[in-house]
Amino acid sequence: MAFIGKPAEQLPDFHIREDANKEKLRKIEAEREKVKLGGGKDALEKHHAKGRLTARERIAGLLDPGTQFFELSTFAAYDMYLEYGGAPSSGTIFGIGKIYNQECVRVSNDATVKAGAWFPITCKKNLRAQEIALENNIPIIYLVDSAGVFLPLQEEIFPDKEHFGRIFRNNARLSAKGIPQLAAIMGACVAGGAYLPIMSDETIIVRNQGSVFLAGSHLVKAAIGEVIDNESLGGAQVQSNISGVTDYIAENDVECLQLLRSLVSKIKTGNKAGFNRIQPKPPKFSYKEIYGVLPDEIIKPYDTYELIARITDNSEIDEYKAGYGKSLITAYARIDGWSIGIVANQREVIKSAAGEMQVGGVIYSDSADKATRFILNCNQKKIPLLFLQDVTGFMVGKRAEHGGIIKDGAKMVNAVANSIVPKITIITGNSFGAGNYAMCGKAYDPRFIAAYPSAKISVMGGNQASSVLTDIKVKQLEKSGKTLSDDDKNKLKTEILHLYEKHSTPLYAAARLWIDEIIDPAQTREFVSRCIQIADNNPEFETFKTGVIQT
Repeated sequence: MAFIGKPAEQLPDFHIREDANKEKLRKIEAEREKVKLGGGKDALEKHHAKGRLTARERIAGLLDPGTQFFELSTFAAYDMYLEYGGAPSSGTIFGIGKIYNQECVRVSNDATVKAGAWFPITCKKNLRAQEIALENNIPIIYLVDSAGVFLPLQEEIFPDKEHFGRIFRNNARLSAKGIPQLAAIMGACVAGGAYLPIMSDETIIVRNQGSVFLAGSHLVKAAIGEVIDNESLGGAQVQSNISGVTDYIAENDVECLQLLRSLVSKIKTGNKAGFNRIQPKPPKFSYKEIYGVLPDEIIKPYDTYELIARITDNSEIDEYKAGYGKSLITAYARIDGWSIGIVANQREVIKSAAGEMQVGGVIYSDSADKATRFILNCNQKKIPLLFLQDVTGFMVGKRAEHGGIIKDGAKMVNAVANSIVPKITIITGNSFGAGNYAMCGKAYDPRFIAAYPSAKISVMGGNQASSVLTDIKVKQLEKSGKTLSDDDKNKLKTEILHLYEKHSTPLYAAARLWIDEIIDPAQTREFVSRCIQIADNNPEFETFKTGVIQT
């Protein structure tokens, strides 16, 4: 084992960087608090006036005392659907928490946001919740209180593969895999959405509050002329005692949550994957110092070893091929006692084994080759992988191309794609181009993926993109006989840069579920430990194969 890291006072511009990153975090947390209000204070008060708990209160009521809810996709739909009044957190709360020490995914419709209606991102968020339950072999609980599909956007949620119908397909697959699904109808449950709780293993309905039917009373009247109220059509008494659709009646939200907890308490706990864990040791350096390790501006270099030193047990690592391919750090370590393999971009300007200078954040051929072998080793040993992503892409140019950068990059991508151990990705800074893929971006099925407030996610950096797009636009205008002055060119470039920067922020990514959550850098260690703890619930591994790799 090798100790890494320096005291904070020896790090360049520590306090300047610390202040800058704390300010970025403060802005993110301020937006988080707004999102957590759902439909707003007035809507929450109206919900309480009906004798109902809010979506977040329902989730809290299921948690074991003294435990925390591991919320994901908090910023789903952030700054989206504004023409319809917005949809904070996409009108759905989801995450993981313990019930009688059993990890459970829970999804709770927020009826204060458009009556819990499903927007396109709401559907995507629910699919992600089911994916997490399936991948990690943990029960899932649906707290249903929804008016159904948001009709003005029905064509974006109804017919396609990853649309609403996929929810019910996943219900069936979860059931076939023996993963428990429980549902509580705590409000409206209409049309296609009615299949979600009824395809679960067991369903509770709250008296005089929950209702479930394929068509509500207004549509029934329009369709067949029958006049009936919703309670007589599909209320608790009807669906439990006449149709037999639901299994239990609860008198109110509190009783419903108590019954859910009781049902979960009787589920057999499954086998574990058995990932290696020993007694944890804190890092030698405070986790709070991460703010001063990260750069105050995304383009500035920093030493990634200093970040690793503040999240690993005793600030120790076993570095693999330490002197080779130095633009990537590959190392075995422990985080909160868990054995883990770390693949991290080194952002400092460094000298390679061949004596040439390498730009930080760029993946070179030797680095890709090293990372490929390390990922194979972690799969061989069943060690989870942590990707610390701050990458500007693969090296370009004559020397890189002649050296086979595409071939070596493809090897790394192949290894990441076929990896069978849990992969956890944290975007600490840049995430550009094919570097996003090689460092296990969302397309490569990380069990969990998060970003720091300083993250930037796009096909290339804003300055490069704005220059390229400006040149293309100018050439298009010149072909049509128009010319732009230097001032007009600069104005156009600034406009493109502003839009590009806006679309590469972590909030933009989180809104569209490209990442699971934006996290406080100081909570990195806690986040990683929680992810492995959840992943440890699935003991099944596929056979590890990489297919054809060019050497």
